[in-house]
Amino acid sequence: MAINTKQLLDIAVNAAEDKKAMDLIALDLQGISLIADYFVICHGNSDTQVQAITNEIRKRVHEAGGQVRGTEGFDSARWVLIDLGDVIVHVFHREEREYYNIEKLWSDAKVVEFA
Repeated sequence: MAINTKQLLDIAVNAAEDKKAMDLIALDLQGISLIADYFVICHGNSDTQVQAITNEIRKRVHEAGGQVRGTEGFDSARWVLIDLGDVIVHVFHREEREYYNIEKLWSDAKVVEFA
């Protein structure tokens, strides 16, 4: 069973929430960027938490039958990028998130509301 983009987004968000990701936001990039349909952005307060969030997202995507196309930055745990295809997840360490402020770069994107 293939999972669709919305299901992939929900899996990533729920996994991050379960590992207590901070200030989680999802941006709808459809019609704005060809990179992906959605960005999920969150942060952890320690290297260990950043890695735990990343591992949980990867685990849940695999369990659901999805594919993780790549992960960058896991070892340093300062800014981890998880490529899920149409969904890109950015898991920052708190200081890096404040520094890079990628939400501002994508301010044209709509924020996705979750129940």
